[in-house]
Amino acid sequence: MSDESVVLINLLKVEPGKQDALVALLKQNIDSVIRTLHGWRKTRLIAAADGAGVVIYSEWESPAAVEAMRSDPRMKACFPQISALASLESIMGSTVASEAR
Repeated sequence: MSDESVVLINLLKVEPGKQDALVALLKQNIDSVIRTLHGWRKTRLIAAADGAGVVIYSEWESPAAVEAMRSDPRMKACFPQISALASLESIMGSTVASEAR
């Protein structure tokens, strides 16, 4: 990995009708927990147009910051609520190319 931010991508797949509840839960968690954690840089939530999922794109200072987030007791308390609404897949890596117009 490079010295740049660590990127964490979470893909959450939801049952029909549950996307709004998931987004509300994620927003609340960002405001009350994620913003307070050392090493957090930014988070974006992307809601699927068909209501079937949410992508969480977040940047962290290091892999250790991601692991600290995952082991934080407040996050551990939120994980069962998230898993009640959606399945979760995660990818952690670094940016190897970025293009913009």
